[in-house]
Amino acid sequence: MKAIILSAGSGSRLGDLTKELPKSLVDVNGKPIIQRQIETFRNNGIKEIIVIVGPNKEKFQLNDVEYVIDKNFHEHEQLGSLMKASKHFQNDIIISFGDVIVDNNIMKQVVESTYDIGVAIDLKWEKNYENRTQHPGSQADLALIKSNKLTKIKKNLDFVENHQLGEFLGIMKLSDIGSKKFLDAFDRLNSLHEGKFHDASSFQKSYLTDMIQELIDQGEEITPIFVHGKWCEIDTLQDLENARKKFN
Repeated sequence: MKAIILSAGSGSRLGDLTKELPKSLVDVNGKPIIQRQIETFRNNGIKEIIVIVGPNKEKFQLNDVEYVIDKNFHEHEQLGSLMKASKHFQNDIIISFGDVIVDNNIMKQVVESTYDIGVAIDLKWEKNYENRTQHPGSQADLALIKSNKLTKIKKNLDFVENHQLGEFLGIMKLSDIGSKKFLDAFDRLNSLHEGKFHDASSFQKSYLTDMIQELIDQGEEITPIFVHGKWCEIDTLQDLENARKKFN
């Protein structure tokens, strides 16, 4: 099993902290975000780690990781950046946003899941948005779930009767079969798709959630990995302060 960390974003909402520093290198109580991620992966038996880097890539000085340089980070969004590491889509892989910290318990639940395409979901997500004024719940990546399958994933989702509603943590796991399905769908869309793509203005400007929704629409089974534990996303200065309270 291997892990891919998306760390080519600019992190502009953290202001001066990320003017010349990649967001995933921001310090949380003496450790950069990405170091905490790597330690959690290794604590769960994942040794092969790929880090996708973009602006200020020279600031990364991590040991025992493989770097993939996204030279065109300004031309595309999250999904395009992830595909710079497409050669690593073999066997079991875990994909993680570069601004998410989870505890070992959550990562263990993800690692031990056996779905072809699984996404980490927190059903108790609303508690994470109490007093989170700089990043309100309307900005959460939410998923509707029915009969243990995702039916929709996007921001500003309302609860639907006979469904569950949870937040996507920004972590997903693909089996070898799931990896092939993901790549095949991407290659087909990259060649043929024109115009708006789900919540994105174009396929080139799409996010991972747009691709997950596309797989759902194509009839692929996307399964929630219901997780329980401590986690946070760091998008604003307020989020950073919260992370420093949660993670020693």
